Amino acid sequence: MSLASSSSSIVSSTFLLHPDNTNLPPRGRLLPITGSLQRRQRDTTIGHKNWSTSRNAVLREEMEAVAVPTSVPVRVALELLQAGQRYLDVRTPEEFSAGHAPGAINIPYMYRVGSGMTRNPHFLAEVAVYFRKEDEILVGCLSGKRSLMAAADLLASGYGNVTDIAGGYEAWSRNGLPMEL
Repeated sequence: MSLASSSSSIVSSTFLLHPDNTNLPPRGRLLPITGSLQRRQRDTTIGHKNWSTSRNAVLREEMEAVAVPTSVPVRVALELLQAGQRYLDVRTPEEFSAGHAPGAINIPYMYRVGSGMTRNPHFLAEVAVYFRKEDEILVGCLSGKRSLMAAADLLASGYGNVTDIAGGYEAWSRNGLPMEL
């Protein structure tokens, strides 16, 4: 392995072997691949089709399988709500009763327990009562943290049209958007 300094990062060289080395000249048998030293240290080599490839390719495929929710600002969320999407408010019942977006359905993602919070173990089952997997769902909470986690769980369980509301109900009310009590 050779190390070279490249502006602010250290670069390492690794090599991939073509499976049919008989047709390649000696120097052509090793194909240099450049990547960060940190990434190189955790790589392992696996077989893939006709080439050996690094673990990073598998990680990229796994990352594509992990759904990351789209987040939109509250004003965009209001437009989506007005266009027919449904609002899932994942705040606690106490937070919800203090005010919420028009037509919002409250299914807590977490409950308060003492001075902390615990995840609602029935969250997905409760969502299934009110929403179908193909529904377009806006997910909001108080500040945008719980809703992002809830949206990721919904996407991972097969809900395909889930959008997180960035900033949550705090941003909603701060922007003077419609509210119900």
